[in-house]
Amino acid sequence: MRLDKYLKTARILKRREAAKELALAGRIWVNDRIAKPSTEIKIGDQIRLRFGSRILEIKVIDIQKQVSKQNAALLFEVIKEEKIEEEND
Repeated sequence: MRLDKYLKTARILKRREAAKELALAGRIWVNDRIAKPSTEIKIGDQIRLRFGSRILEIKVIDIQKQVSKQNAALLFEVIKEEKIEEEND
């Protein structure tokens, strides 16, 4: 499954377009490599997202085309979540 579609299906991001924009800005890594929106996601992959003042690192547990809101959190496991300080010049 494509990275942008997975992030929307797992409800990590609300819109697929938001996932695309983050990836094109170089703010999403899959297995420690900068990812494109079309990067294929497999079970076991680690995804790191930087959005706002947050970094979220997850591990892909399952991939499904459709999932209910209640079961969306079962598609991934949060490895690390942290707030980062904004850099001031």
